[in-house]
Amino acid sequence: MEWVVLGIVVLVLLWLVVIYNRMVALRQTVGQAWSDIEVQLKQRHDLVPNLVETVKGYAGHERGTLDAVVKARNAAVGAQGPEAAAAAEGQLSGALSRLFALSEAYPDLKANANFLSLQGELSALETKIAAARRFFNNAVAEFNAAIQSVPAVFIAGPLGFAQRGFFELDAADRAAVQSAPQVKF
Repeated sequence: MEWVVLGIVVLVLLWLVVIYNRMVALRQTVGQAWSDIEVQLKQRHDLVPNLVETVKGYAGHERGTLDAVVKARNAAVGAQGPEAAAAAEGQLSGALSRLFALSEAYPDLKANANFLSLQGELSALETKIAAARRFFNNAVAEFNAAIQSVPAVFIAGPLGFAQRGFFELDAADRAAVQSAPQVKF
């Protein structure tokens, strides 16, 4: 009888270790996914000053738009965590949209090779950021589901596993991203 009880205790402990290890692995996946997003965002942030300098040469008197882009970029660089970063990145996306719309008024700027190159790099980064955001949000969803599922829910809280937030765009940013740009010749 003693061996049966000892066997059951050992099995329960092994089962708890497996659950704990799964939660740790999922937490690591979320951390890695967030790091991937941060790398893409840093590249984006590094492109913005070059873009602003290029536009200054052609549209220097559009100071308000340029200042808004710089301010939004600085806020995005300083943002900590997915929720704050999503809000700051939304502001930066809006400011960049206004900057690109400004280029329509300046044909020389619109034809500038440096501007076009920077705009292309930024567009490619936006695609990479969207893919990294989807991966991160998937990892967060899997992690949150794991720590809320029975039996993990009973040990997750006491062991310091807390829900993570998604990297989401707010409604205004989603509308800006989903609306197709108008092309005029």
